[in-house]
Amino acid sequence: MLVPMNHSKENGTPAVGPIPGLTVVIPCFNAGHRIRPVAEGAAAWAARVVVVDDGSTDGAAATLAAPGVEVLRLPRNRGKGHAIIEGLKSAMAWPGTEAACLMDADGQHDPADIPGLMEAFRREGADLVIGQRRFDGTPVPWRSRFGNRVTARVTRLLLGRDLPDTQCGFRVLSPRFAQAVVDRVAGGRYETEMEMIVLAVRGGFRLTYAPVRTVYEPGNRSSHFRKVRDSVRIYLRLARALMGRR
Repeated sequence: MLVPMNHSKENGTPAVGPIPGLTVVIPCFNAGHRIRPVAEGAAAWAARVVVVDDGSTDGAAATLAAPGVEVLRLPRNRGKGHAIIEGLKSAMAWPGTEAACLMDADGQHDPADIPGLMEAFRREGADLVIGQRRFDGTPVPWRSRFGNRVTARVTRLLLGRDLPDTQCGFRVLSPRFAQAVVDRVAGGRYETEMEMIVLAVRGGFRLTYAPVRTVYEPGNRSSHFRKVRDSVRIYLRLARALMGRR
């Protein structure tokens, strides 16, 4: 596992500290009490954390005051994809950016996996690292398990590439790929993340995976993914993106 630079060890255990040049972008819409531990956990590993408040009405993001955590407030709710684009713009405007890490605000992503994603990013010289969730032997809701399998098969059929996890939002982007996303990917809801994959595969960017844990909390309603509506939007965006690049 990657050890943060410029930090000492005590009793053989690496101290937690920010990875220079890393900005974590967290799109957030009414995440409630979950956003604080996510943002503070990310700040333990990143030099900078940008919480993009996508027109929330719960006021939770506005109360964040941890060192290294900034809140970018959007005037109205437009969707996760729009928040991602705005967050990447902020990351690219920061001098010395080595990478931008995307993670969700609902507590399903463990900030402790950031070093593993960054290790894969550096080792592979990657432009896009996607977190690969475990779907065997873990308490994953059947809808998430089924949805990922269907989307992976459709993506393999259309893109001609075997992608083990197309829906995980825990990702690391290189500056050149993040800028390409800002310039060429339309904002939206969850379909923006699929178009990001199309851009990586068809645009000749280096894509790889790294294992991550996923925390499924019973009764967690902070995820705003709607299975039918958003799945249809993902497939439509996938089809349009493919046709537009032929």
